[in-house]
Amino acid sequence: MKRETLFLKLAVFLIGLPILALCVWGLPAIAKEAAETYPAHWVYPLLTVMYASAIPFFVALAQTLRLLSYIDKNNAFSELSVRALKNIKTCAITISILYAAGIPLLYLIAEEDDAPGLIVLGLVIVFASMVIAVFAAVLQKLLKNAIDIKSENDLTV
Repeated sequence: MKRETLFLKLAVFLIGLPILALCVWGLPAIAKEAAETYPAHWVYPLLTVMYASAIPFFVALAQTLRLLSYIDKNNAFSELSVRALKNIKTCAITISILYAAGIPLLYLIAEEDDAPGLIVLGLVIVFASMVIAVFAAVLQKLLKNAIDIKSENDLTV
C-alpha cells in the first residue's frame, strides 16, 4: 500500500464508521422515540429511506476504495476507474432521490413539531449528494477524455 493513498483510505474508513454506528445504534433509538411521538406511518417510511440510503452510501465507499487501489497499482487511467466513478455517481444520485422522496415525510414531522430545520437538513443531504454526483460525473468525463488521448498517443509512432 502506497503512502499517498493510505491517508485517503483511512479517511474513507473514518467516513464510514459514524454512518455504520448510526445505522446500528442511532436509528433504532431515534425510531423508538419518534414512534412514541409521531404516527407510525410517518416514522417507519422515513426510517426505511434512511436505511435504504445506507446501501448506496457504503457501495460508493467501496467503489472509492477500489478507485484508490487502482491508483496504487498505477492503473488509474483505465476503464475500471471510469466504471468506479460511474458507480459513485449512480450511488450519489440514488441517495439524493431517496432523500428527496422522504422530504414530504420530513415536512409532516417538522410541521407537527414546529421544527423547519428538519426540512433544511433533508435538503442539505439531497444537494450534497447531487454535488458529489456532479463532481463524479465531471471526473468520469475528464478521465474518459484522458484515456482517449492516451490511447491516441500510444497509436502514434
